[in-house]
Amino acid sequence: MGPPPGRARLCRVLIGGVVGHMSETQGGGTPARKSKAPIVALALIVLVAALYAGYALLFKPHGGGLKALAVGPMAKLVVDDKPTPQPLQAQGPDGKPMTLTEFRGQVVVVNLWATWCAPCVKEMPTLAQMQSRYAGKGVKVLPISLDKGEADIAKAKAFIADKPPLAFYHGDYALAFALTPPTEGLPTTLLFDRSGKERARLVGGADWSTGQADKIVDRLLAEKS
Repeated sequence: MGPPPGRARLCRVLIGGVVGHMSETQGGGTPARKSKAPIVALALIVLVAALYAGYALLFKPHGGGLKALAVGPMAKLVVDDKPTPQPLQAQGPDGKPMTLTEFRGQVVVVNLWATWCAPCVKEMPTLAQMQSRYAGKGVKVLPISLDKGEADIAKAKAFIADKPPLAFYHGDYALAFALTPPTEGLPTTLLFDRSGKERARLVGGADWSTGQADKIVDRLLAEKS
């Protein structure tokens, strides 16, 4: 993708000015002025390069390139143009409250699910596979069950216990509605970068065992926190 028209036009004008200046200095003038011409031209070229780099940063697309990876099995991935932290709280495997701040410095994949949700149950093994592939690599997969009632919660615990190396996390429906924007349904998978900001989410079932899913996680891992 080339630079925006305005940036390209500015660069052409500046470069044209450098060339014009060099032509004028080379066409005549005192020896002292001629000797300074290459230095002035070099300074102007450096200035043009600096301006171009600044514009490149200014017009850099949001999403850190994630949008280009939302294809194939990840086609439903929606990338957040303005990444922000989320007030996500749940009960950890030990039953104590936990927040995403506990995983700061890691890429976190949060999956909101329930046992009565068929697509949730179907995709969970692929999330377990993802956690296995990224063991010790700074990636944490958090399947947060939204099941209600003792019987369903016990069922959810048993289900996750059969999907190592995943651990059981539990939250209530208020968690889903506290998100910005609120989740549209289950399953919903949210991807957080190392700084704890939501970068993308996928509503509906997906296959997280694919190479395309890994490309997205790898892109987030490659970023500095």
